Amino acid sequence: MIRRVVANADEALTGIQDGMTIMVGGFGLCGIPENSITALIRKGVKNLTCISNNAGVDDFGLGLLLQTRQIKKMISSYVGENAEFERQMLSGELEVDLIPQGTLATRCLAAGYGMPAIYTPAGVGTEIANGKEVRKFNGKDYLLEEAFNADFALVKAWKGDEAGNLIYRSTARNFNPMMAMAGKITIAEVEELVPAGTLDPDHIHTPGIYVHRIFQGSNYEKRIEQRTVRKKN
Repeated sequence: MIRRVVANADEALTGIQDGMTIMVGGFGLCGIPENSITALIRKGVKNLTCISNNAGVDDFGLGLLLQTRQIKKMISSYVGENAEFERQMLSGELEVDLIPQGTLATRCLAAGYGMPAIYTPAGVGTEIANGKEVRKFNGKDYLLEEAFNADFALVKAWKGDEAGNLIYRSTARNFNPMMAMAGKITIAEVEELVPAGTLDPDHIHTPGIYVHRIFQGSNYEKRIEQRTVRKKN
């Protein structure tokens, strides 16, 4: 069996260099690879292109990499509540490619399936379609979007085994499974690492064949981005 287990995030990130393209799982602050993001800051790599649904918040998640100016370009579907993301985008310091959320997900899936591109109706007739091929199917226009080409994918799972099989928990599944499939090298951090054969095969979301390195993370904050509660009567 291929040995996939590494000691920590720093070892897992071996090979990530300046100018590379990395996918980062999660949605907002839910299911993000916190340990890997912190290790990227320590590593100091720059001019990264990041593919992620959004960039977290100012002081957490990918927002930390924006603060250290390690990200050159964000490919995402949502600017969200990140004021620094917005500032850098409007000032021209950060290249931003905003993509419809379904298209973002499907371009990840296409990469995982080995497909070079997809056709989607999303974005037809808008600025997103500028310079792209439009083709008609059954009388309807569809936009050609290429599959992503990421050097690394960084994902977070609730539980994983030494063979790289992963289980995500509830909404923390979000973009993690499709990005795990799509990276040339996929790094998974898990809250609990168990021996191979421990996980129920029917519960596995990402088969270990997609995972190249896996480690058990620690000290997860699991912040809530926005908390809404009812007032007391």
